[in-house]
Amino acid sequence: MNWPPNYKSECIARQDRINAMTSDKSLMYGAKEYYKDKPKEFLEHWGITYDPRNAQKGIPTIMPFILFERQMELVDFIMECVEDEEAGLLEKTRDMGATWICCGLSVFIGLFWAGSAVGWGSRKEQLVDKIGDPDSIFEKMRMFITYLPGFLLPQGFNLRKHSSYMKLINPENDATITGEAGDNIGRGGRKLLYFKDESAHYERPERIEAALGDNTRVQIDLSSVNGTANVFARKRQSGEVWYPGKEMPKGKVRVFIMDWRDHPAKTQEWYERRKEKAEMEGLYHIFAQEVDRDYSASLEGIIIPAKWVKAAVDLHEHIDKDLESGRLIAGLDVADEGGDLNALGIRKGITLVNLDKWAQGDTSYTADNAVFTCRQFRVSELHYDSIGVGSGIKGECNRLKRENEFPEHLHVFPWNAGAKVLDPEQHVIKNDRESPKNKDVFRNLKAQSWWRLRIRFEKTWKFVTKGIVYPVDELINIRSDVPYFHELIQELSQPTYGFNTSGKMVVNKKPDGTRSPNLGDAVNIAFNPYVKMKQLVW
Repeated sequence: MNWPPNYKSECIARQDRINAMTSDKSLMYGAKEYYKDKPKEFLEHWGITYDPRNAQKGIPTIMPFILFERQMELVDFIMECVEDEEAGLLEKTRDMGATWICCGLSVFIGLFWAGSAVGWGSRKEQLVDKIGDPDSIFEKMRMFITYLPGFLLPQGFNLRKHSSYMKLINPENDATITGEAGDNIGRGGRKLLYFKDESAHYERPERIEAALGDNTRVQIDLSSVNGTANVFARKRQSGEVWYPGKEMPKGKVRVFIMDWRDHPAKTQEWYERRKEKAEMEGLYHIFAQEVDRDYSASLEGIIIPAKWVKAAVDLHEHIDKDLESGRLIAGLDVADEGGDLNALGIRKGITLVNLDKWAQGDTSYTADNAVFTCRQFRVSELHYDSIGVGSGIKGECNRLKRENEFPEHLHVFPWNAGAKVLDPEQHVIKNDRESPKNKDVFRNLKAQSWWRLRIRFEKTWKFVTKGIVYPVDELINIRSDVPYFHELIQELSQPTYGFNTSGKMVVNKKPDGTRSPNLGDAVNIAFNPYVKMKQLVW
């Protein structure tokens, strides 16, 4: 899609549309019937947006709202949440037009859905409504309504009469849009749909959740990220990422991701320029949160910084070598009890080629599913998390072997996070005798393996950003087309590290407000096999 779009031609098209409808009464009277089940067409044909930055360029600040692809998908996402009566969460980079989409849909519902009630909340009143300030939510909706053709407005509607502080009323069908702020969110009665703007930044979000729980079945949290210790982050962790056409489970928060790459105007050059400016001003952590959606940007002791992870995405596009040569090796993270998920990561050489995750089930099902996938991909080695419930994997694999249902090419090894470190007498920095030995630095295999994975990502980042050359087999390549890609990128930067009383490094995979990084663990196991032939399953 070419960007920016041709706003002049769109203005002409809108005027032609108005002329055609006003000259043919049947078209004009039928307009409401036509648009009532077409939210995307309604927004594209009549929606507006506002950008005061255009003033210095001599460009109009109020423009037709022309949706790019990801914005259209956001419309579908919200309408599906409403239809299925499920909660949604929008994790967004700033300046993606998401709030304008939600405001436009609020107006759409108020116009065409008789008796509907839409709610809006944010952390401060002036963010919800401040007369004359288009940065506030209700002023956006007033501007949207002002630019609608008269034949789409309710009979008898008068903006002065039917718009008051944090309230819009449709006198024709009794639909309402109302606003609240801070701890008062959720106190205003039942709603068909409730938008919670800047949801990651609320001071007392638990109170709001309790109030809204009885008042709406559909609440949409929309926000840039703000660390991990908040309700927004916990919802994001426990939710299910939505994709167009994907069948979504009942009862789970649906997650919609708006990445800066989804905006046709935001190029890699734009990104690098913004990042460099943030680094120069000492505000990189803010940039990482608001542009990269990095939940860990404000945490200390992150093992793998998010910018290192992102440098490894599609590394094959930066290097003229085959990065998918070698054995296929899989890592299986077995779900703990309590709603945890199983995860399987498969790599070929240094490239992650597949990811899968599934609900807990029993260990027999987990083993069968992992073996089936390994058969499909012709995996040579499967390394499974063998502690706790994972100990049952061995028995099921042995049963499959006895009954000749096990692929001959696959070998299975247990992987124990609490095991002793690999190469305990070797120095942490290879060939540097002044650096400490592995056994003196790492508490166990878990700490060592996550650190080794960190080194892969660090070298990859230095290669991509600084041109430092390393042997290819010391790098890592994350294909962006693997399933659950967005979840993995977040999980890889989730674990933090510290030191125990003996001064050895320990890993905390679940900082406050997060859940177990199953996908990240599976990838860690796949890239850090712990092979002892005597531990072979059979």
